[in-house]
Amino acid sequence: MSRPPRGEPGAWRPLGRFLRRPGLVLSVAVVTVVVLAAFWPALFTARDPLRGLPAQNFLPPSAEHWFGTDELGRDLYARVVHGAALSLKATLIAVGVAFVAGGALGLVAGFAGGWLEEALMRSVDVLLSIPALFLSLALVTALGHGTVNVAVAVGTASVATFARVTRAEVLRVRQAVYVEAARSSGARWYSVLGRHVLPGSIGPVAVLATLDLGAAVLAVSSLSFLGYGAPPPAPEWGALISSGRNYLLNAWWLSTLPGLVLAAMVLATNRIARALDAAWEAPR
Repeated sequence: MSRPPRGEPGAWRPLGRFLRRPGLVLSVAVVTVVVLAAFWPALFTARDPLRGLPAQNFLPPSAEHWFGTDELGRDLYARVVHGAALSLKATLIAVGVAFVAGGALGLVAGFAGGWLEEALMRSVDVLLSIPALFLSLALVTALGHGTVNVAVAVGTASVATFARVTRAEVLRVRQAVYVEAARSSGARWYSVLGRHVLPGSIGPVAVLATLDLGAAVLAVSSLSFLGYGAPPPAPEWGALISSGRNYLLNAWWLSTLPGLVLAAMVLATNRIARALDAAWEAPR
């Protein structure tokens, strides 16, 4: 039996490979900071994001105000930190809706087959024919404004993608030898589905959920930018970028810095998703 080389025990090999990928390390750090800011904003700032001092409006970034201040003298850094909670929680709701609803549709279609699969997948094709942003706009207009409604609209627009990926994986796993053996041994359909098909097909769908986090953050912020999110003075990232565009000539930081935070979050989640996809595909 071969032994791991000295200085790098077998248990530490994954950590060593992780640390040798600085892009992935930075991406994990960015996502970790955003998650901590969303659930524990007091770790990063003690300022009130809604309280401003008009005498200190339009202050540029400095040691006292890292991201500067806005037109009402509110600390922009505090607003970005507290806005992470609204944006990230809406994103998690959106991905959860897409994962559960799309995964259920794909699982039923791939496992049942026949006319039920045809009916479900033709419905999915109809959803795929509509651009996701337009579908989200139509849904949020029908549901009404608000963070939760925006999240549900964005999640519903992604259901079709999750359904197709889940169906493809279920079809692949359903033809595996161990699944056929389970069926031949007399196992009931729900036992085969729960013990073999579902665990074997969940991996790529989980990777898609990670990848969809970045797209969902962007979609939620886009709808917030258009005014469909939480009403002012809620500091959603999209709303911060939208309100700052009126002052780009004399206060560039109001839109630029929240936009950079949003871009960093999207790029970081995409980088993590690619790493997870590569790790899932490696042993197959």
